[in-house]
Amino acid sequence: MEEAKKLLGSVTISPAVIEEVKKGVKNIAGFKEKLEGHLAQSVTELLDIILFGAIMLDASDIHIEPQESNARLRVRLDGILQDVVFFDQTVYHHLISRLKLLSKLKLNITDRPQDGRFTIGVENLLIEIRTSSLPAEYGESIVMRILNPKSLINLNDLGLREDLLKTFQKEITKPNGMIIVTGPTGSGKTTTLYAFLKKIQNPEIKIITIEDPIEYHLTGVSQTQVSPEKGYTFADGLRSIVRQDPDVILVGEIRDLETAKIGLQAALTGHLVLSTLHTNDAAGTIPRLVDLGAEPSSIAPALKMAVAQRLVRKVCKKCSTFESPSVKELAELKKGLKSLPKGVKAPDLDKIKIAKPKEEGCQVCNFTGYKGRKGLYEAFLIDSEMEKYILTNPPVSSIRELAIKKGMVTMYQSGLIDIAESTTTFDEVARVVEEDESKSEVI
Repeated sequence: MEEAKKLLGSVTISPAVIEEVKKGVKNIAGFKEKLEGHLAQSVTELLDIILFGAIMLDASDIHIEPQESNARLRVRLDGILQDVVFFDQTVYHHLISRLKLLSKLKLNITDRPQDGRFTIGVENLLIEIRTSSLPAEYGESIVMRILNPKSLINLNDLGLREDLLKTFQKEITKPNGMIIVTGPTGSGKTTTLYAFLKKIQNPEIKIITIEDPIEYHLTGVSQTQVSPEKGYTFADGLRSIVRQDPDVILVGEIRDLETAKIGLQAALTGHLVLSTLHTNDAAGTIPRLVDLGAEPSSIAPALKMAVAQRLVRKVCKKCSTFESPSVKELAELKKGLKSLPKGVKAPDLDKIKIAKPKEEGCQVCNFTGYKGRKGLYEAFLIDSEMEKYILTNPPVSSIRELAIKKGMVTMYQSGLIDIAESTTTFDEVARVVEEDESKSEVI
């Protein structure tokens, strides 16, 4: 019983495992080899190697998926899932039991989803693991999200263009208004918002966040986590936060009308409000708020900036080659970048080299040809003209046209700039920016 209590909620990776993994796990192949050598060992040691190996490889998620006769372990590197190892059902069941115990999930419930979390202690660093179990055809599928505080970066480290960095720095230092970052799950919205907070944080202002869940712990920031099952929602929390006299409020996500209304009201009454929405592009922010039930007369004066972002993989500098663009590639770059607004430094297309990832990659990039990721952004400000236009309740396409006319660099153009700077590839940009969207952007 005492042993079970010790296991609950936290795990400390032993120095022996840390040393062993650091020596042998440099890439997916090394990770696979290390795990295959420990499948017959204790489940505790096996899980420690899975967790620390994934952390060493900078994986964002670990997936354990049961199949008809075995189970598969995969990790997500730079947004792409990669197979690591297959193991038998016995090992799978032992792993699931250990994980559920650690994550405070009910062991006897296997027919409905559960969510939990636990903490890993590694070399004086606490790393949160968010666990999700889902009943599947051959057992429970488990996904562990790794929330490594080392992932938190400063605004200057986001890889922003100079013009965008200046815009962000200016807007986040304003005393009030709402800034919304949009994009799908896993597009780096939280990282961007936390970078904003780290930039503006100082002893003279009070920052409060309400999140679901708290992903990273920030020193000097009051953070609160919603708990819908206990009746503590974003709207309830936000209502209470406003009474705490904050200067800056971060709302993890605007999901309903009540949260939107209170957030907009807070932005109009002397607070800087940062939040996220799920939309396809920056222009979709306004119609999405209207869809939730917010009034254009509230949105127009409260919203100060809308940002959309995606993440693209960067080419591996170790094994990629760089060559002059083909006629077709050069034509696409010229077409897409000819209308860049003033103030945005356009690449010299006569001197550029296009990155060509090595098909089989190398050990450094786990044989993918890509290593690391960076953001593609599009953002526009709400000036007096845009404010008046929002009051007419325009469609997404019209808002987008006006934003581009007023100097917004589209996400596709952002991708083309990165291609011209040999950072990423046409394939990567096409993977994260929809094809029909890209066609409209280069007209």
